[in-house]
Amino acid sequence: MTTRTWLWRCCWLLLVPGCLGATHVFTGVVNAIPDGDTLWVQPDDGSAPRKLRLLGIDAPEICQAGGVASRDELVRLVAHQRVRVRVEYLDSYGRDLAHLEHSGQDIGAQMVRSGQAWSNRWRGGLGPYASEEALARLGKNGLFAMQQPEIPRDFRKRHGSCYPDK
Repeated sequence: MTTRTWLWRCCWLLLVPGCLGATHVFTGVVNAIPDGDTLWVQPDDGSAPRKLRLLGIDAPEICQAGGVASRDELVRLVAHQRVRVRVEYLDSYGRDLAHLEHSGQDIGAQMVRSGQAWSNRWRGGLGPYASEEALARLGKNGLFAMQQPEIPRDFRKRHGSCYPDK
């Protein structure tokens, strides 16, 4: 093992427990929405805007079929609205992975229920919003009205991200 690899692993071990166990809750106003699962929130405490990814969902890339409709649904739900944010993790793009609530409603659940995102699959599981996705599929809502909607993860494997610096 190289010295660099060893140092990286040591730093990772020191950082991970803090990242995994440090839930941070704040309120703020949504001020930008680039796609159906990513948004910027200006915290009420006046600190710098925070880039968030909605935890538990995977919305189509903006350049993918259904991407604009997904983003537009998230805009309809929370643009310029005060939200409650519960940050659980940090992703590899530097975004906070968070649950978002507006007027007592789980926004991730609403995005999946409306058919504008998938419940994010993890290690073979159907994800936290599997029942919402099943209802959306049954009702042919949003993406599930398409003949064969492509899971964003598969789209990214074939085409990469619509945002190379995302």
